[in-house]
Amino acid sequence: MSMLRLSRFSRLSVGRDLGAVAQAAALTVVLALGVAGQPARAALFEDDEARKAILDLRSKQAQSEEAQRARIADLQSQLETARRGLLDLSGQIDSLRSELAKMRGQNEQLARDLSDTQRKVADQSATLDNRLRPLEPQKVSLDGKEFQADPEEKRQFDAAMGQIRRGDFNEAVSAFSSFLTRFPASGYGDSVRFWLGNAQYGKRDYKGAIATFKAFVAANPDHPRAAESLLAIANCQIELKDNKSARKTLDDLQKAYPGSEAAKAAKERQAGLR
Repeated sequence: MSMLRLSRFSRLSVGRDLGAVAQAAALTVVLALGVAGQPARAALFEDDEARKAILDLRSKQAQSEEAQRARIADLQSQLETARRGLLDLSGQIDSLRSELAKMRGQNEQLARDLSDTQRKVADQSATLDNRLRPLEPQKVSLDGKEFQADPEEKRQFDAAMGQIRRGDFNEAVSAFSSFLTRFPASGYGDSVRFWLGNAQYGKRDYKGAIATFKAFVAANPDHPRAAESLLAIANCQIELKDNKSARKTLDDLQKAYPGSEAAKAAKERQAGLR
C-alpha cells in the first residue's frame, strides 16, 4: 500500500513537475518570442524611416538636379545670347573698321587732291604773278629823279630812246610826241621833252627844237639837263644863222649854270662866233 501510494505520489509529483516544466518552457518561449519580436519591430520601423529618408533625399537630389539643369539651361541661354551679341558686335566692329578704312582712304585721297590743288594754285599764282609783274608799276630812277612808272610807259620811252640811238629821228619825234599825249603826267615827261627837242634837232627842225627846249627849261630850271638844253638852243640858233640870239643864249647859260660842262662848252662856242 505504502509503495502504491508512493508510486502514485511519485507519478503525480512527476506529472506536476512535468507540467511546471512545460509551463515554464512555454513561458520561456513566449518571453523569448516577446523579446525577439521587439527588435524585429524596431528594425522594421528603422527600415521605414531610412526608406523615407532615402526617398526624401532622392526627391531633394532630383529637385536639386532639376534646378541645376534649369540653371545650366538658363546660363547656356544667356551664353548663347551673349555669343550672338558678341558676333553682332564683332560684325559691327568689322563694319566700322571697313568704314574707317574707307574714310581713311577717302581722307588720303582728299589730302592728295588738296595737295594737288594747292600746287596747281601755287603754279597758277606764280604764272599770274609773272604775267602781272610786267603790268605792275616799277620804280624808275632817271635824271636824278625817282618815280613809279607803268611798264607800258617804260616800254614806250625805251623804244623812243632806241630810235634816237639808231638815228631814226623822225620816228623818235613821233614816238615822244605820242608819249606826251598818252602819258601827260608821267614821271618820264621832263626827260621826254628834252629828248624830243634833241630828236627835232636831229631831223633839223630847229625852230621846233628851240620851242621844245625853251619850254623844258622854263618848266624845269633846276633839271640836270637844263644847261644842256640852253646849249642846244644856242646850237639851233647858230644853225639858223641867228648868231646874235645864240650869243645871248650862251651868255645866259654861263650865268645861270657857271660850273656846268655845258657852260664850258658855251664859252668855247661863243669864242668861235663872229
